[in-house]
Amino acid sequence: MLMLTGCKGKTIQDADVDLIRNPRSAQGYDESEKMPVLTFDSDLHDFGRLSAGENISYSFHFRNTGTADLIISNTSATCGCTVADYPKGRIAPGGEGYVTVTFKSAGKAGQQYQEVTIVSNAQPATCRLKILAQVGR
Repeated sequence: MLMLTGCKGKTIQDADVDLIRNPRSAQGYDESEKMPVLTFDSDLHDFGRLSAGENISYSFHFRNTGTADLIISNTSATCGCTVADYPKGRIAPGGEGYVTVTFKSAGKAGQQYQEVTIVSNAQPATCRLKILAQVGR
């Protein structure tokens, strides 16, 4: 017999399902619930032509257009050649900030397309920023 346990030794049937909750899909969601919304001016930047070995950055401007504090918890990129720096604190409703994406073109050639995934407490919980570059030798 297989028995699964959850938090604090409770069985899965007894576990508090509110611990994992997506308010946009949870039963009984109240549309008036305050939520942050991460809104970028643009989610795409084309660096154009670069020489191999260049490191170049672009800052994507955003606003919290929601009604609760925004917290960006993490970023990840499709390649180690791309990294993102983001605000580590809370961004109040109406607040603004930047996610700065740096692309390292060393060892790259030709058309490049990279994505950075932003994870936050906003709805939706993830969004993607995209960069393009044409790397010559």
